[in-house]
Amino acid sequence: MPEKKKILVADDESLNYLFYSEIIDLDYFELIYVDNGNDAIKKVYEMGNDISLVLMDLKMPELDGFSATKEIRKFNATIPIIAQTAYAYKEDYDNAIAAGCNDYISKPIHKKELLSKIFSFLPQNS
Repeated sequence: MPEKKKILVADDESLNYLFYSEIIDLDYFELIYVDNGNDAIKKVYEMGNDISLVLMDLKMPELDGFSATKEIRKFNATIPIIAQTAYAYKEDYDNAIAAGCNDYISKPIHKKELLSKIFSFLPQNS
């Protein structure tokens, strides 16, 4: 079996992390959880290319996902970052893409849509 790809989940709501752990196949992916933007930056910096993708909540305490993404992009321009938010405004989408996110998904998260986005960046056969 190939090595599991690591997905960083940055979300201040631990229930969202539990939800992701239920819908993402843990036979193929390992989830890593942080609850704020500062910790997301640290984790991506520390783990480098070991993290394959980031699910970044845009509204978090300490440092929001917009700012965290901008900081991550200063040292890692290639890691796929999918913004996630409960606010489905076009302005949030535009700001997330401008901050450096590769894609965007609004809450409530739908399993099929999330998995489609993840697999668009992390094909199952690689």
